[in-house]
Amino acid sequence: MAIRRIASTFLVLVALAKPALSQSWVDTYLRRADEQLATQPHWATPLFTTTPRIDQRIRYEFLWQRRRGGATTENIGNGKGVSFIPAPRLEVVIGIPPYFVQSDPHRQDGWGDETFQVKYRLAAANEQHGNYIVTAFLGASIPTGTHNNGTPHATFTPTLAAGKGWGHFDVLTTAGIQLPVHDSQLLGQPVTWNVVAQYRFLRKFSPELEMNSTFYHNGPNAGHEQVFLSPGIVVGRFHVWRRMMFTCGAGVQIAVTHFHTYDHQWNLSTRLPF
Repeated sequence: MAIRRIASTFLVLVALAKPALSQSWVDTYLRRADEQLATQPHWATPLFTTTPRIDQRIRYEFLWQRRRGGATTENIGNGKGVSFIPAPRLEVVIGIPPYFVQSDPHRQDGWGDETFQVKYRLAAANEQHGNYIVTAFLGASIPTGTHNNGTPHATFTPTLAAGKGWGHFDVLTTAGIQLPVHDSQLLGQPVTWNVVAQYRFLRKFSPELEMNSTFYHNGPNAGHEQVFLSPGIVVGRFHVWRRMMFTCGAGVQIAVTHFHTYDHQWNLSTRLPF
C-alpha cells in the first residue's frame, strides 16, 4: 500500500511538472535569441567589416596577406570565434587567437592576441518595418601573441555602426578607434572607417563592395592613411542540422592609396549560424 501511494504521488508530481520540464532553459534562451533576430534586418555579414547586426554563430576565417617586397603572412582564424545573444539587444563575441605563418625569414610564426567584443543594438527594424539598424560595439584584446605577432599592451576599440536597406540592397558603415592602455603615443590610435554596399539575389547570394579606411594618429605611421577597395561575395544560409546553418564567403582587399601596410589580402570566411 505504501509503495502504491509513493508511486501515485510520483506520477502526480511528474504530471504537474511536465510543462515546466518541457520548457528548459535552453528552449527559453533560443526563443529569446530568435525574437531578437526577427526584429532586425537579415543582411549577410560582410567579409571585412563588422556587421551592426547581432547574431549567434561560430566563425572561422583564413587570410592570405601580401606585403611590399613579396613577403606573405597567412592568418589562420583571424581572431574570429563564437558569438551569442545572452540578453535582449546584446551580443557577446569570444574570439579564438589567430595563428600567423610568416614567409619573411625575419619574422617568426606564432599566435596572435585573444579578443573579445560586446555589441549593444541601439535601434533596429526588420525589412517589413523600416529595414535599418544602429549598434554600438566595444572590442578588447589581450596581449597573448607570441614572437611579436600581437600588440604589446591590451587595447580597447569603441565603435559605432549603422545600416539601411532598400529591398534587396543595403548599405552599412562603421567607425571606431583603437586605444592602447599604455604607450598610446608610441603605438598610435588608428581610426577605422568602413562602408559596405550589398545586394542579395536568389535569396542565397550577396555580392558586396567594401571601402576599408584607416587613419593613423600617433605611432610609427602617424599622419598616414590607407584605403582598400574590397570586392567579395557571401553565399548562404544553407541548412546543416536542426537550427545550425552554413554560410561562406570570399573576397580580396586591394590597396588604392600610395601608403599601405600591405598590398592586398584574400579572405575565405566560414560561418555556422545557430
